[in-house]
Amino acid sequence: MTAHLVASLDRSEPGTSDFRTEQVVVGDVRIPVLRGGPRDSTEAVVFVHGNPGAGSDWLDLMRPAARFAQVIAPDMPGFGGAEKRADQDYTLPGYGKHLGGLIDALGLTRVHIVAHDFGGPWSLTWAAAHPDLVASVTLINTGVMLDYTWHRVARIWRIPMVGEIVQRFASRRLLTALLAHDNPGLHGDWVARIANHLRPWGTRRAVLRLYRSTTPTMMEALVEPLRDRDLPCLVVWGPKDVYLPAIQAQRQREPFPSAQIHVIPGAGHWSFLERPDLVEPLVLGHLRAHHLTPRSGRE
Repeated sequence: MTAHLVASLDRSEPGTSDFRTEQVVVGDVRIPVLRGGPRDSTEAVVFVHGNPGAGSDWLDLMRPAARFAQVIAPDMPGFGGAEKRADQDYTLPGYGKHLGGLIDALGLTRVHIVAHDFGGPWSLTWAAAHPDLVASVTLINTGVMLDYTWHRVARIWRIPMVGEIVQRFASRRLLTALLAHDNPGLHGDWVARIANHLRPWGTRRAVLRLYRSTTPTMMEALVEPLRDRDLPCLVVWGPKDVYLPAIQAQRQREPFPSAQIHVIPGAGHWSFLERPDLVEPLVLGHLRAHHLTPRSGRE
């Protein structure tokens, strides 16, 4: 898949120095990519959001990681500021291929994956095909979902016509109320922001296609190639996750036999936003342990 940088915007994220948003075209899909930290290396931490999400959701984790590593967070196709055309590929293999195209475009040869929600299956689809490029994996309420039963909203999205009707008429108020109900530990500002991620019709259409095209076989196919490499893996899970049950945390030892698993007390699906005091030290410690590029005096 061809990819190239088309623009580097002279813009820093609010409250953050040394972060820039670049526009990258992967295949024929334009996406914004948030970047920070040292750029004199082909090693980077790649933060991959899920549904609903955007790259900037990771900023609170990216800031401290950027003190010792290059950090990158794309808006994946159909989400955030990325293109949301009807003719794009919103399948699991399509997202994996897109992520690989981005990694190639940025010239990365050593990648640390940090993923949440569907960002896990997307990035692990790429990782299973390119294990030599993967230095470490951090899975936050995500992973290779084995013997998984879709949550109640996903089951509705997967029904043809019914899913379209629900997506068309789900108001911002309804989305906010549903997210707040399912995620009582998530601050109201984050509830509103996440609900806002789902407002564009292009994102809702992408969600329908993604959830309908993803099969258990796709997940099962990832186990063997990942298990054969036993990549360094940190698994962080909120036990009150109503979308992805915490039993899946233990299942990650099937693709990652040596995985370190941490359950975050009281946290739900967005554990890294709900309990940053507990999640951040785990993630940064894991990244530091497996990051090889010299820090060049940055701390």
